[in-house]
Amino acid sequence: MTSFFIENFGCRATDADAAALRGGVSARGLAWCSESARADFVILNTCTVTAAADSQAREAIRKIHRANPSARIIVTGCYAQRAPEELAGLDGVACVVANSRQHEIPALIAGEAAGGETGERGQGVAARKDFVPLDAVEQAGMSLAQGAAKILTSDIFAQTTVLLAPASLMAGERTRPILKIQDGCNNRCAYCVIPFVRGRSRSLTPDAVVSEVRELASAGAKEVVLSGINLGSYGRDLTPRADLAHVVRRILAETDLDQLRFSSIEPQDVTEDFVSLVASSPRLAPHFHVPLQSGSDRTLRAMHRWYRTALYAERIGIIRRLLPNAAIGADVIAGFPAEADDDFSATLEFIESQPFTYLHVFSFSTRPGTEAARVGGELPQPVIRERARALRALSASKTQAFRTAQAGRRMRALTLGRRGARSGEGWTQALTPNYLKVRVAGQWPANEWHEITVEEALDGGGSAGVDLSGLENHLSKSDIAAVRD
Repeated sequence: MTSFFIENFGCRATDADAAALRGGVSARGLAWCSESARADFVILNTCTVTAAADSQAREAIRKIHRANPSARIIVTGCYAQRAPEELAGLDGVACVVANSRQHEIPALIAGEAAGGETGERGQGVAARKDFVPLDAVEQAGMSLAQGAAKILTSDIFAQTTVLLAPASLMAGERTRPILKIQDGCNNRCAYCVIPFVRGRSRSLTPDAVVSEVRELASAGAKEVVLSGINLGSYGRDLTPRADLAHVVRRILAETDLDQLRFSSIEPQDVTEDFVSLVASSPRLAPHFHVPLQSGSDRTLRAMHRWYRTALYAERIGIIRRLLPNAAIGADVIAGFPAEADDDFSATLEFIESQPFTYLHVFSFSTRPGTEAARVGGELPQPVIRERARALRALSASKTQAFRTAQAGRRMRALTLGRRGARSGEGWTQALTPNYLKVRVAGQWPANEWHEITVEEALDGGGSAGVDLSGLENHLSKSDIAAVRD
């Protein structure tokens, strides 16, 4: 049987897209392969949020082609939408399918596997009439015309659908399946290329969301993560218009899902009403990821972010007031063009003043087509690296302080897949509603709830933990073992 493998890069949205691709290709009769080195087809679902993400994708293509020269490599995702000709010129790439045509990949691969090269079904790479040959791509300064790959792309802004994976596959493959209910973004932040590779904001209907969550719960999911490129904008494109709070209330009322978690939500969408909703139900995880990007108002203005630090602090204050033990994370960009020393100092001071529990730090890199690329003023790489190191050190300090503050609290935790199997390592990793990773004493199956008590926080590497030796004598399986990142 013809086999396929998917390697995924990037955010939760690309995770959800990869799951949808896997479901679609499997439904066409191809067999999932756990290793790219043995697969007949390899799909790379790429990210392009930074230059490093682009580099990782190119290196992965080279590595896969070296290990498995006969594999037909199909590249899709955000990088494929942004610069298909760059990817098509790499050795081993059979075709590049942009986000705008990603939904066609299952049929494409099935046709190729069934003889598309000889035209038996007329659906394979060679048979497709709407592929753009590489030598037809007009790109000044590029010398890729010798490549054999084909490109399938179209206007991403014409995209109207949100890809979905089968509920049984998502629940079976992940302890905490990701349900993408919104895609695209209507904002135009100066540094961000994602709106140009994901298209306009679009949403699943509330009925569809509730149905998907119900199916995931029926398939065994204990927690579902609602995800989107701009999740807080959910429903604004629908008629009648809906919003995130509306669909969350319906999920609570119409499904028996144990726990719902949210991916990133912009600060203007973190309203008192929404936080009050999260606080009202133990089925909603007290975890907010609220992108910050900078703690300098001058830099936020240059980034075309639509809030200032005062509003951001107000929204974080609402979370901490209504949910004192909530996890609060943020994205921060180090080294935005023309970010002065005073701007960076303001960012450090602002972050220090806020009750963050973790940060995702990104080193700025120019993205083609964005305003930041046109304006220029990029900082030297050593300066960017040093600022990123300082932000990550501050993040580690914040994380350690939060874990220390959680010592002695009793809460539930959902077991994940990782276990300590070596001698003396009788533990299973689990995740609490407020985003603490813990080690529960004993080895337990994934996707089980355990009542745990956070014993203590240890220094070193931002970890927290407790000695597991001798626990069998006085702790049941529902008692805490340890906390570790």
